[in-house]
Amino acid sequence: MTTTDSPRVKSTRQRSAVVPQAIRTAGSRSLGPFQQAGEMVQLAGQVFYSAVRHPIGYWGDVRDQMYDTLRLCWIPMMFSCIGFGFGAPGLQAGNIYILFGIPERLGSFFVMASVREFAPWINAMVVAGVMGTAITADLGARRIREEIDAMEVLGVDPVRTLILPRVIAVTIMTGLMDLIALAFGVLGGFLAALQLGSSPAAFTENFFANATTTDIWASVAKTTLFGLIISVVCCYKGFRASGGPAGVGRAVNQAVVIAFAAIWSFNFVFTTILLGLAPEIQVYR
Repeated sequence: MTTTDSPRVKSTRQRSAVVPQAIRTAGSRSLGPFQQAGEMVQLAGQVFYSAVRHPIGYWGDVRDQMYDTLRLCWIPMMFSCIGFGFGAPGLQAGNIYILFGIPERLGSFFVMASVREFAPWINAMVVAGVMGTAITADLGARRIREEIDAMEVLGVDPVRTLILPRVIAVTIMTGLMDLIALAFGVLGGFLAALQLGSSPAAFTENFFANATTTDIWASVAKTTLFGLIISVVCCYKGFRASGGPAGVGRAVNQAVVIAFAAIWSFNFVFTTILLGLAPEIQVYR
C-alpha cells in the first residue's frame, strides 16, 4: 500500500530544497570577487617565477610592448596632466591662496598635488584606459578564437609567451612615464600661476624648495606598482574571457573597473604608509 503526500507537503518540500540552493548560489557569488583576486595574485606569481627562472627570450616582445605603450599613452597623458594641473589644483588652489595673500606659495602646493597624487593617478588612468583595454581585448580575442587553447595543446606556455612581456612592459613604462606626467602636471600649475598673475620665479623657487627625493622616488615607485596592478588585472580578464565577442566586451569593461578600484585602494594604503614613515615631507617650507 502506497501513500501519497498532500499538495501542501509537496510544496513545503520543494521550498526547502530551493532555499539551500539559493544560499549556495548567493555564497558563490559573494566569494567570486575574492576568488578572482586570488587567481590574479596567482597569475602574478606565475609571471614572476617564469621571468626569474629563465630571464631570456622575451625581451624583444617586451621592447615592442613598451614602444606601443609609449606611443599610445603619452599624448593623451600630456594633455590630461596639463589640463588637470591648470584647472583643478592650479586655478582653484591659486584662488584660495590669493584670498590668503600668498599666491607665490602655489609652487609648494604642487609638490603635494602633482608629484604625490594627481600626476601618478592620471598616468595610471590613461594607461589602464588605453593600453589596459587593448591588452584585454587582444587576449580575449585570442581566447575566443581558441588560439590560446591551440598554444596549450602544442606545449607552448601562453603565460610566458603572451602575458609575461605585457606585464613587464606596462609595469616599466607606467613608472617611467610618471616622470613625464610630473613635468606636464607642474607645467599646468605654472600656467595657472601665470594666469593668476603670480611670479613665475616664486612658483619655481617654492616648488623646488619643497620637492624632496622622497617625493620623487615614492611617486615613481607607486606608479610602477600601479602599472603592475593594471597589467595583471587586464591580462587576467582577457585570458579568462568567454562567451564570444560579447564576453570580450564584458571582460574589457570589468578589467578597467577593477583596475581603477584596485589603484584607488592601493594609493590610499601607499600614501598613508609613506606619510607615516616620512612625516617631514608634510612640512612646507
